Parts: sequence; C-alpha cells; structure tokens
Amino acid sequence: VQLQASGGGLVQAGGSLRLSCEASRRSFSRYAMAWFRQAPGKERDVVCAISWSGIHIYCTDSVKGRFTVSRDNAKLTVYLQMENLKPEDTAVYYCAAANDYALPIVRFRYTTWGQGTLVTVSS
Repeated sequence: VQLQASGGGLVQAGGSLRLSCEASRRSFSRYAMAWFRQAPGKERDVVCAISWSGIHIYCTDSVKGRFTVSRDNAKLTVYLQMENLKPEDTAVYYCAAANDYALPIVRFRYTTWGQGTLVTVSS
C-alpha cells in the first residue's frame, strides 16, 4: 500500500487543520494507521493511532482533547483533526500503516509511510 498525506499548512495558534492520508489499495482496511510527527532536531513520535476497525484509538497526552483521529475505510482515508493548535505542534506530520490487527504505537511496527506534510503554527 502507498500513502499520500495532505492538509498541512500555516495556521495561527488556536486555529484548526485537518490532515488526510489516502491509501492506494483496499487492503488499507486491514491496517492499523497512525500519525507521527517530527519537529526539527527531534525524534519522530506517535501522535495518534487507530486500529483497522476504528474501534481502538490512542493519542499521546499532549494532544488529547485537541486532536481526533478517524478513518473511512470505504474512502481508504485516515484523518487527523487538529483543534486549538499550539506553536509546539509545529512539525512534519507523517501517516503510517502497520499490517497489524492490534494497535501498535511504536515507530518500528509501522512499515509503510507517507511523504509527510508540514504543519506550522505561529504564535
């Protein structure tokens, strides 16, 4: 499966963005999906992850209550709705897929990656 991320941009603090990640194959529906982010000079860390069914969801503490991950298997797309953005959310955001019925939240479990989309939050 190939992944195409979109939706990044420049937004003021307190604003919103929605990222999308479209997959190329119907086997997408069997994959756990996740959004990671990487700020300059920092590690690539998980932001949110969602199981193949959409039932199980994980988001890191720093974005809980602000970010929502969802998926539409019919559209082969996973979304990251980001509200109340903060300057510390500035990073390149990557979507990733894991051929796993569980909900992995560690980077090495994800074997397919999109190209990344830049989110910049100004103060």
